[in-house]
Amino acid sequence: MKNIGVILLCLALSVSCGRYLDQSPHDGIPSGEITHEHAELLVTGLYNIVQYKPTFNGWALFDLIGGDIVRTGATSTNTPELMVESAIAPDMSIVTSPWNGYFAGLYQINTVLDYVKRLPDSAQKNSMKGTCHFFRGLYYYNMAARWRSLPIIKTPSGGEEQKQQSEENVWEFVAEEFDNAMRLSPEFTDRNYVSAEAAKGLLARTYLAMGKKSEAVALAEELISDSRFGLSDFQDIFRGNPNNEEIFSFANLLQEGKVNMSSYYYTKDSGVGGSYNFCPTQEAIEMYSEKDKRRDVSIAYQGNNPVLNKYCGGDAGRDPIYVVRLAEMYLISAECQGLEKGSDRLNELRRFRGLDDINPSDEEEFLDAVLDERRLELFGEGFRWYDLVRCGKYTSVVDVDEKYTVLPIPARELTLNDNLHQHLLWQARMP
Repeated sequence: MKNIGVILLCLALSVSCGRYLDQSPHDGIPSGEITHEHAELLVTGLYNIVQYKPTFNGWALFDLIGGDIVRTGATSTNTPELMVESAIAPDMSIVTSPWNGYFAGLYQINTVLDYVKRLPDSAQKNSMKGTCHFFRGLYYYNMAARWRSLPIIKTPSGGEEQKQQSEENVWEFVAEEFDNAMRLSPEFTDRNYVSAEAAKGLLARTYLAMGKKSEAVALAEELISDSRFGLSDFQDIFRGNPNNEEIFSFANLLQEGKVNMSSYYYTKDSGVGGSYNFCPTQEAIEMYSEKDKRRDVSIAYQGNNPVLNKYCGGDAGRDPIYVVRLAEMYLISAECQGLEKGSDRLNELRRFRGLDDINPSDEEEFLDAVLDERRLELFGEGFRWYDLVRCGKYTSVVDVDEKYTVLPIPARELTLNDNLHQHLLWQARMP
């Protein structure tokens, strides 16, 4: 590509960070003449690209097929099992739209990173590289959790990188990306900007997925002990108030956001509108006790209709996309330390949320308690399906075939790319 004017035009006008909203794109800059200023605009534009490319399906999938959410008004999909079986197939949009979005966004991340690498060395360059690695790691984490075995594409052209890599190699790449982001990114200043601490949180999440428990605990505990962060009231977190709990969230502003979370969960009777495509199951509603301070922000009723209440913008607005919060670090630390040492962290979080301490009798009971707490704490934030999958509990909690523990690669991609191979669970169980 000899001229980046088109990229600058697209990205500079769709930025997420307010300090650039009043700047105009340049008319066309030869790649050899790109400056730190130009690169900063490109990197800032990635905030918007990374938000909307996966689509609503990308951000909400783990909730939609995690057993706690069903479709509204459709008897054919009004149980978790029917919801999963009707939604997951190689040609369904819940599978294809995130796949397309991740790889389209990945091309743009790689393109921007390629330009940034050409700049003279500086602290500013390192910061921009850190943001690119953070976003690439976030995309690959979500892709690894869904499809497991994938191509690892690090350049705009792809080329030989189209070859499918093993699940182990993909997870190692995710960890490497967050490690790079942690080393290169600036320290935390704002929840809507990439920081070393945000990368640390996602690396802890990655180590949990990889089974590297001691590494996950160390990073989670560093964030818990960081005086800049602290557990906060749900009203503050999910109603846009100042709080110390959000480590990184996409602002997803109305003038730029294309992922309208609450519209899918809110009803027309909400006062701000909504299409009400999905609603909590009765079991999900009943999991919150009256003492739980999270209950009213997590679950509400609009008329007789139960709604997921963390996202409240409706048709009229947009809500943040919450990527990493401090409460998750408590839960990662608890799970990875096990019953003897992890109970303190688990109960510390429970007490803050208004609940009594619990005392599981063995490791299996403790893991179930942690998963229950993750369910309460992170409901609607994109965790439930993969939590159950990685712990080997999905098919027992949601009564579906084992093939639904991994997503099928879209059928069209298998036709277009001979390097891709469908997962064995789907090869053996295609309808």
